[in-house]
Amino acid sequence: MTGDGRWRIGRLVFVRPGTADVDPRTPSRRFYATDLAPCPYRPGRLERRLVTVLEPADEERCLDRLTAAGFRRSQRFLYRPVCPDCRACVPTRIVVNEFVASRNLRKILKRNGDLRARECPAEATREQFALFRRYITSRHGDGGMAEMGWRDYVEMVEEGTNATRLVEFRDFDGRLIGASLTDYIDSGLSGVYKFFDPEQPERSLGTFIILWHVQRAREMGLPYVYLGYWIADCRKMAYKRRFEPLEALEGTRWVALSASREDPPAEGS
Repeated sequence: MTGDGRWRIGRLVFVRPGTADVDPRTPSRRFYATDLAPCPYRPGRLERRLVTVLEPADEERCLDRLTAAGFRRSQRFLYRPVCPDCRACVPTRIVVNEFVASRNLRKILKRNGDLRARECPAEATREQFALFRRYITSRHGDGGMAEMGWRDYVEMVEEGTNATRLVEFRDFDGRLIGASLTDYIDSGLSGVYKFFDPEQPERSLGTFIILWHVQRAREMGLPYVYLGYWIADCRKMAYKRRFEPLEALEGTRWVALSASREDPPAEGS
């Protein structure tokens, strides 16, 4: 935080609502705090997010820098938790060049050897939406996305950035069985949202899609795959510990996520 109510991440200067504008020659950005709302991951707790809007003029630069600063994207918004009395959400990323798949992860890659990935423009299709609805109904029927309709899905996919792709995963017969909305940024690949066929649990498609991102980042010479937030006592996020080595953002520094924080989950995520 600077003395005039501003704060910085790298060379970016952030202006809190209500403060004076900074010199227009200085890259600056306004942030807004959301109202308190029930936390979707920790029952009985409240969450608040710091939010900013991506503008076309600075989209590429800010998406990369803020992703590396622990922010996540939803449509044209970037957000990061700033919850009162809680710092459980830990931004995480896979270190691509140091990642070595375990025996179980190699089995998942082999099991899905028939799948073909296609990196598509971020354009919604009815085929994707049908798969998305099956996934949401099966896995997150009581969550905030359960009521999403076609127009909501179109907004999620298409109100993104020039760096966004929709990666489709199809089987030997051409059936769409998985998809990932992914941002391709200078420092790596950032999965915004993934969904897959809930009726093929033997494939461990969620894990496979992350493994594909690691392979693709390695091919592209990118150093990281951003996994979003990890919470130590949240079972829904436990699968992320399978992708060692992981880094966690602590303050302004990415550091190794200690293997002692939680045991990796069982197979099948």
